[in-house]
Amino acid sequence: MRKNFRYPNSTKSLNTSLFSRVRKWWEAVVIFESYGKRSIGLYLWQKREDVWKRKHKFNVRNLEEWNKLKNAIEQLAPKLAVRQ
Repeated sequence: MRKNFRYPNSTKSLNTSLFSRVRKWWEAVVIFESYGKRSIGLYLWQKREDVWKRKHKFNVRNLEEWNKLKNAIEQLAPKLAVRQ
């Protein structure tokens, strides 16, 4: 799924992967360029009174950050299935 969202003038969306869409919440991963640098952003938008607004944003600015994040998630992910 692809959707164009509004960003500041200095930011250009290069590609979007919308991975969750429910009535009033959308979640997406976006690769964008801002001031000549590319980043990947995880976004959460909420619709209130017929207006979509960004609620949360998390950016990964380079491969080193990505690898740290990926390792931390892979370490914790197996615990999702464990109930105590």
